[in-house]
Order: sequence, then structure tokens, then C-alpha cells
Amino acid sequence: MIEPNVHMQVRKQPGASVIEIHGEVTGFAEEALMNAYNEAGGQTPVVILDFSGLDYMNSTGIGLLVTLLIRAQRQQQRLIACGLSSHYRQIFDLTRLDEAFSVYNTTDEALAALVS
Repeated sequence: MIEPNVHMQVRKQPGASVIEIHGEVTGFAEEALMNAYNEAGGQTPVVILDFSGLDYMNSTGIGLLVTLLIRAQRQQQRLIACGLSSHYRQIFDLTRLDEAFSVYNTTDEALAALVS
């Protein structure tokens, strides 16, 4: 069995949880992503996905984000993306994920937007 090349760390912030993504988001990252989302979830109204440590994401990884988006909408949670490289910002634009996720440059910008 192939081991996923991804590590996710969850940080709780006032009004939001942050999932720091390090490594590759592919089909092999599904369990790690869903576990991190479950750990971050609960009563948190906002989940921020910090992609600043992202090395690679393929089309299956994009599909995982869509699945996560559906779960979040069912929980009435808002998903925010931050730390995307220009390449992955383009992919968010092309796939129209930027219409479903609010996108910020940094976690600090995303957190500041929550209080403004």
C-alpha cells in the first residue's frame, strides 16, 4: 500500500479552525484530509485551509476539496483557502473553486476578514 505524502495539522482559533496542509493532496490524502476536517469541525463556523505548505495537488485532490466543500455546506460551515501559490490560484479560478471558497494570501488575512 502506498503511504500518503501529506501531513495536516489543525489549529483552533477564535471563530475558526485552521488546517495546515503540508505535502501532496492526491487521492492518497483523503483519509488525512477528512480526519483533519473532523478534528477541525464540530461547532466551528469557519474552516481555513492553509495551503502554504502544499507541494502538489492533482485532479483527484481537487475532487477531495469539492467533497469537503459539500460536507462543509451540509454542516453550514464556511471554507476559506489561503497560502495558494499563483499556479494553484489559477487552478482555483479555472475550476471555479474560488467562487465556493473565499481566498486570501495568508491565514492572518483570512482571520482578520472574519472580524471585519
